[in-house]
Amino acid sequence: MTGVEPDPDGNIYVLYRCFENSCANRPEAPILKFDPSGKLLKSWGAGMFVFPHGSTIDRDGNFWATDAGGMPGKGHQVMKFSTEGKLLMTLGKAGVPGDSTDTFNQPCDVVVATNGTIFVADGHRDAVTGATGNNRIVKFTKDGKFIKQWGKKGTGPGELQEPHTIAMDSRGRLFVGDRINNRIQIFDQEGRYLDEWRQFSRPSGIYITKDDTIYVADSESGPDTGARELMGRKKGIRIGSARDGKVTAFIEDMEPTRADHSGAEGVGVDAAGNVYGAVVRRRMLEKHVKK
Repeated sequence: MTGVEPDPDGNIYVLYRCFENSCANRPEAPILKFDPSGKLLKSWGAGMFVFPHGSTIDRDGNFWATDAGGMPGKGHQVMKFSTEGKLLMTLGKAGVPGDSTDTFNQPCDVVVATNGTIFVADGHRDAVTGATGNNRIVKFTKDGKFIKQWGKKGTGPGELQEPHTIAMDSRGRLFVGDRINNRIQIFDQEGRYLDEWRQFSRPSGIYITKDDTIYVADSESGPDTGARELMGRKKGIRIGSARDGKVTAFIEDMEPTRADHSGAEGVGVDAAGNVYGAVVRRRMLEKHVKK
């Protein structure tokens, strides 16, 4: 599991990586739609993805997903689907990595503003070589036309190393999980750097509700494997305010100090306040019930 998105009707969309962490040459459909009880309603996307990664639901209920892998004729793309699985839009060139106005290199996540403007967090770390793709945020019109981009590899303000997740608060600010730098960076929609937060630990996934409660999934902290993981921090989902950055709660992971990257990467919250964690290594969807 890598992505989870509750919709306003209580349905749950899940994005997962088929088999052995990859959808390359696999028959499975990596997008699953469940009702609130967990009954599978629909699935789609078979043969369309290499390495499904990030997801979002826009204000019209459309489901978006990124493909952070690549192979000839497939991958390095962002796709928009209807609630019934019809492909509505594709950004990027299939199987072509790049940093131009119409290509991506391992796009991690996507978020859509209320006016339809699209923002893509572009760039992931190769699990084998450690090399990163792009380190940028790319902005498009609602029709998919390139507007601008910002960010480059680095550790300074506005610089990025593996922009793994992106979310938007009620004010339209962009919260980017700058994972290798162990911080969230906050930008306006023109790419102006506003702030950075480190109190939410190492961000793999970010979800912000309408009341600006922020949920940040840390799937990697603990022993350092060479990717600058935070030593001595427990994996889990930290909860707080997107307005002032105060952390108010912590859902500790089942394996909080395990050396492997074992915690939830994707995180989502339904209308009842229940928190869902999409866990890659344990291959499961976790539901944490609000009490």
